[in-house]
Amino acid sequence: MYTRKIKLENIISNEAYGKIRSAKRREMIEFKKYRRLDIGPVVSLYFESRDTMLYQIQEMAYVEKITKEELNDELLSYNPLVPNGMELTATMMIEIDDPLRRKNFLSRLGGIEEKVKVLVGNEEIYADSEKDIDRTTSAGKTSTVHFLHFRFTANLVEAFKNKNNLIQIGIDHDAYGHLSIISDKIREELGKEFN
Repeated sequence: MYTRKIKLENIISNEAYGKIRSAKRREMIEFKKYRRLDIGPVVSLYFESRDTMLYQIQEMAYVEKITKEELNDELLSYNPLVPNGMELTATMMIEIDDPLRRKNFLSRLGGIEEKVKVLVGNEEIYADSEKDIDRTTSAGKTSTVHFLHFRFTANLVEAFKNKNNLIQIGIDHDAYGHLSIISDKIREELGKEFN
């Protein structure tokens, strides 16, 4: 039976990966083309899949010279971001190059991870964030990286796939309110995660 979770036997050795690394990189750039969505000027969502997570693990093992046998912790970290068939998962990045501007901006965005939503027609699906660590400090400063799950019902999956329905993804934080409409290409690509 096919499972979405990545297992140790799905990982190839660093030596074997090194031989295909540049081709795999080109393949993933093409694959991710319709999996990124900018929300406003500084926030981007990178929608994940089993393939993107497998690529992340292979890359990390290769760069950090981690042997296949030592990858159990990475599997535990990355597998929760593999969509389960009834959800979309995304890495949210707050991307500001200037360090001072970034620090000031992040200090106003506490709790932003709880304000991200997908709108399918009139229905709102708010993201659940990974709770592995607290990404907002007690002083209200948020992290630049968040891991999000958008959990769908069967009816919302059908509505998402129906091209007659408008799909938007937005953030309704007091200090950062933006909304983006997803294109048909992105909808088609993300729709592959539902089965």
